[in-house]
Amino acid sequence: MEESTAEIRFPLISKSEPEINEVHEAESSKEEEEEEENSPVKQVALTVPTTDDPSLPVLTFRMWFLGTISCVLLSFLNQFFWYRTEPLTITSISAQIAVVPLGQLMAAKITNRVFFKGRRWEFTLNPGPFNVKEHVLITIFANSGAGTVYAIHVVTAVKVFYMKHITFFVSLIVVITTQVLGFGWAGIFRRYLVEPAAMWWPANLVQVSLFRERRSDPLLGQLGVMKLALHEKEERPKGGVTRTQFFLIALSCSFAYYVFPGYLFEMLTSFSWICWIFPKSVLAQQLGSGLYGLGIGALGFDWSTISSYLGSPLASPWFATANVAVGFVFVMYVLTPICYWLDVYKAKTFPIFSNDLFQSDGETYNITSIIDSNFHLDLAAYEREGPLYLSTFFAMTYGVGFAALSATVVHVLLFHGREIWEQSKASFFQEKKMDIHTRLMSRYKQVPEWWFWLILVTNIAATIFACEYYNDQLQLPWWGVILACLIAFVFTLPIGIITAITNQTPGLNVITEYIIGYIYPGYPVANMCFKVYGYINHAVFYLITICHDYGLLFFFLHVQVVGTLIAGLVYLGTAWWLMETIPDICESTSSIWTCPADTVFYDASVIWGLIGPRRIFGDEGTYGAINWFFLAGAVAPLLVWLAQKAFPNQDWIRLINMPVLIGATGNMPPATAVNYTTWIIVGFFSGFVVYRYRPDLWRRYNYVLSGSMDAGLAFMGVLLYLCLGLEDVSLDWWGNDLDGCPYASCPTAKGIKVSGCP
Repeated sequence: MEESTAEIRFPLISKSEPEINEVHEAESSKEEEEEEENSPVKQVALTVPTTDDPSLPVLTFRMWFLGTISCVLLSFLNQFFWYRTEPLTITSISAQIAVVPLGQLMAAKITNRVFFKGRRWEFTLNPGPFNVKEHVLITIFANSGAGTVYAIHVVTAVKVFYMKHITFFVSLIVVITTQVLGFGWAGIFRRYLVEPAAMWWPANLVQVSLFRERRSDPLLGQLGVMKLALHEKEERPKGGVTRTQFFLIALSCSFAYYVFPGYLFEMLTSFSWICWIFPKSVLAQQLGSGLYGLGIGALGFDWSTISSYLGSPLASPWFATANVAVGFVFVMYVLTPICYWLDVYKAKTFPIFSNDLFQSDGETYNITSIIDSNFHLDLAAYEREGPLYLSTFFAMTYGVGFAALSATVVHVLLFHGREIWEQSKASFFQEKKMDIHTRLMSRYKQVPEWWFWLILVTNIAATIFACEYYNDQLQLPWWGVILACLIAFVFTLPIGIITAITNQTPGLNVITEYIIGYIYPGYPVANMCFKVYGYINHAVFYLITICHDYGLLFFFLHVQVVGTLIAGLVYLGTAWWLMETIPDICESTSSIWTCPADTVFYDASVIWGLIGPRRIFGDEGTYGAINWFFLAGAVAPLLVWLAQKAFPNQDWIRLINMPVLIGATGNMPPATAVNYTTWIIVGFFSGFVVYRYRPDLWRRYNYVLSGSMDAGLAFMGVLLYLCLGLEDVSLDWWGNDLDGCPYASCPTAKGIKVSGCP
């Protein structure tokens, strides 16, 4: 690159803006860096580069252009597919792959002319070759549109399920303020959740492995120089393929294969073969159904089934996968069957696996009949209708959620309390101990912590104003906002530590619902708003960690704030459009628009917000004994801690993570048994078999395979909808019966009659 262009490292930013400190120190210390210690986490050592080039241009025109396009497309597509019975989540991996040829094309074709040369606002549209740091920021931009926006559930519940009034502007305020709130927590807690080497955020490695770097890793020994996939050519190993070749092959296979579970043979989504053997048996179908039962023997030959709710099993470390497996088996195959067949809480009157709300006779509860004209609980009507009942599994998942929350707090205090204390002292009173990645990034301009505090305080103030001014729509008082933020502040650190180490996030929604439900019952919208403001968006920590690894944390706020605003507007606009144009959306079981996640969110607002926990889990309710799960969850990590002290030579005891084990079924419902069984099998094969017996293959291809599977499925999913879904072209044959278990949801209590059941 020419010297004149190399100087323009921030092409759209004034030269007088703060820049990277001591840029050229990186090149003069290569020998010293080779002797530095790599990350203590093996997966990080095998994946994340230990070199850095601070001279690369960052905030370029093509970064903003491609990042904006990626963010808009992913936001639209993810919200569009989110309401479907089998929601398709298009991750930022797709954009991460697609922008490489586009970035290289722009680098080759756009003029490299320098505008306002020699002046304060000098910039160029083309500062040189498309580089890895532009690529990282584009991916961060795209991540704003990946996944889901939690606050959209509030809008959907109010408009579709409750059929009440909420304006687009008020909805946008809720969406934006809940998203921005995560920035504040991320900045405040980054010294605990990003900078320590032990906080390695496994899901990041999938994306980091696709970026371009070259490094010599002393831990790899004979494996030598490591190259990553998308930016740099690598030599083809003898008898094998390069990462790029493997990625393209796997992507093509994933793309071609998804036409079967996505259109031609939809039963591959949940292959419940026991139901075929016993087509008339309610018991057999309860046991064998992957979507509506316990899922014994059920398998999903569909990557969306495998990764839709738990994320990619290839990104989960084996000890976390094993903890999830044990927790899932205990809840699904021990606790639930015992409670059901002992008829605990009239369990046989209802389906064994369902998120519906029932009356005592097994009929679906008429929620609209207990709501008054002010959108509050009508106590007289509730007394007439009678108490609300849950299916056995739904009730048990709430109990498990209670246990997981208390287990998280106790686990972090016992196993990480000393680290937190030492890190706190180091942050304020002494020089911090850093791994090589943190040392490399320390050369860069750091984002002042007060920036994050300013964002946090400003956002909380705006939220309080919105809730007070639009109280008729949001119902949440000003003190509710402060209390929700206080809960998020308290739980961000313990839950963040669990997520950063295990890739599994214990849910905080249960405790937020419980607290506001007791304090402020009868107000469902207030309960939902309190939950989304108390929700911890750990996706922000994922993004900060990637930026930290590439020295881009100073630029993170520029990109993420803009991306959040764009994504929030597109997500809400898409959801609003779908709710206004699709007849009976989220209501008709005969269409593909059944909104499984939004249905669960609505059910929770009825349980915790409208009726209130006291009338369900308290002294006036049916399920009061489930509160004992709080105590059980608190005791469980203590038993593991004592076992570790008693048997210090037993390494396997240290791998027992009670918050992950207990909270394994936290995504159920809307996740089903087949999502878990198949995810565990794939996770075992990748994280244990291949990682242990063929570490060379795992190192080269594991995360690349995860990205290619996501991308292939996403591209084919979009193509199928555009070509066939818009025209409502479908195939009607037995292979497209998703589960093939029509009796799995039937009750077994004597005298209970349900339409469609024997």
